[in-house]
Amino acid sequence: MVPAQTAKDVKFRVVVNHEEQYSLWLADREIPNGWSDTGKAGTREECLAHIEAVWTDMRPLSLRRAMDDVR
Repeated sequence: MVPAQTAKDVKFRVVVNHEEQYSLWLADREIPNGWSDTGKAGTREECLAHIEAVWTDMRPLSLRRAMDDVR
């Protein structure tokens, strides 16, 4: 019998897409197309804290570039 996993046992990794949008992904799953591993892995809370620290502008990269071109 395998003991039930607790929330602290579940490991995640932080992934990012081409628009520099971040997300959590289960560490034992294959990363979906269009997303890349950032190298950060840990508990859900650790990964969310990392995303909060690095994702300071929620606008997609294409929008940020378009707005910079208008100025």
